[in-house]
Amino acid sequence: MDNILEIKNVTKRYPGVVALDNISFSVKEGEVHALVGENGAGKSTLIKIITGAIKPDEGSIIYQGKSYTELNPILSGQIGIEAIYQEFNLAPSLSVEENIYMGNKVNEGLFIDKKKLTNKTMEVLESLNADIDPGTKIRDLTVAYMQLVEISKALAKNVKLLIMDEPTAPLTDNEVEILFKLVKNLKEKGVSVIYISHRMDEIFELCDRVTVMRDGQVIKTTDIQDTTRNQLIFDMVGRELTETYPPRTPKYGEKLLEIKNIAGPSNAETSFYVREGEIVGIAGLVGAGRTEIARLIIGADKKYSGEVYVKGEKVSIHSPKDAIEKGIAYVSEDRKNQGVLLKMSIRWNITLPILRRLSRFIFIDAKKENECVNEYKDALRIKTPTINQLVGNLSGGNQQKVAVAKWLASKSKILILDEPTRGIDVGAKQEIYELINKLTEEGLGIIMISSEMEEIMGMSDRMLVMAEGNIVGELQKEDFSQDKILKYASNITT
Repeated sequence: MDNILEIKNVTKRYPGVVALDNISFSVKEGEVHALVGENGAGKSTLIKIITGAIKPDEGSIIYQGKSYTELNPILSGQIGIEAIYQEFNLAPSLSVEENIYMGNKVNEGLFIDKKKLTNKTMEVLESLNADIDPGTKIRDLTVAYMQLVEISKALAKNVKLLIMDEPTAPLTDNEVEILFKLVKNLKEKGVSVIYISHRMDEIFELCDRVTVMRDGQVIKTTDIQDTTRNQLIFDMVGRELTETYPPRTPKYGEKLLEIKNIAGPSNAETSFYVREGEIVGIAGLVGAGRTEIARLIIGADKKYSGEVYVKGEKVSIHSPKDAIEKGIAYVSEDRKNQGVLLKMSIRWNITLPILRRLSRFIFIDAKKENECVNEYKDALRIKTPTINQLVGNLSGGNQQKVAVAKWLASKSKILILDEPTRGIDVGAKQEIYELINKLTEEGLGIIMISSEMEEIMGMSDRMLVMAEGNIVGELQKEDFSQDKILKYASNITT
């Protein structure tokens, strides 16, 4: 089998860091090739060089037998290279169909054939089993549906090499199954796929070969059948990881948060509580109303009815600022737009909510600030040459770590974590899990929303399952099972 792509001796430097250090890498025609490594290993830099988003300082790119010193986004698209990044590249004010076919010619005349545009969009969406109205504005979609639109954009073009960067991160099990079928179908058609994921089960189900990166270097490339999950993790992190989900011995205290009959545009009246030292998981399919409940609680969306109690006291929350003042923090699933400030430094992102606590009179105590930021940088292993680095210059996974660190540093008593480990490598996941356990030992109450079945089962003490805007089931730890959760999530009552 011939190579469709060869990267030869490519190096890329940034101030204070070598992102790629003389790496070589190849992809065969019609193979699914996994690219794995910790956040900051150089994966994102490599795919941006392949797609022409950035230029290498040294080395060459050979694509379909032709050598290039560099590519650019227009050229890479013309020769059949497409990428789906962790951070979406969509125009929020345009419709689904306009985003999918932006820059593509769908008619022969001067004017857009609206009917033809809609029909072609429907064909692509139906191939993904995506129930999305082509006329819907991107800003009105959930993160999961935005991901499906990104995939549809690539499929609408004559793609020969598709790069998928954490494609299942916002998807639930049903959508993941559809995506797997799509990847296998592309492979049968001779399309090559570079598949980047931190989920080991996906790597072993889908991929033919795997390349491991660490600290900007290629550690090894091997056939997937010749390695194991534990070996890959060791190669990625350079150390043994023995526990995926740290053991918990929770001790529950009083009710920290109680929600009574809260309802909003997408949710029926819902009631539940969270105790001191407890992790309450919220599971459900895309569109079940999990994130919407969180946004109602923190005042990001207007509620139609309902009451919020903190430590037994009724509180009035009309905005996220009110929620923070009442000790409720929210880590959003949408880190780019709601989780971090990309044009500000790591230092400012982590300390912004707690500047008052770090200040003496009107001045910030620089020593306290540095200690705080470095504590969470080290605890979450945020890969950066300096805490003054702009968050927008970090890898997607490291941006997510900053988003989590910001609210861990806030010392809020109630944490709502919406997909807290999305795009984070296996080593950092374990560190976040250990931090979460430590926080509950200190008496915090945590609501965890996750689309990863193993994660929600592994970390939760009690689980609420949602469907169609309602809590349709509650499970204790001893009753957790995938079958029960999926039965509730699918709203099957018999």
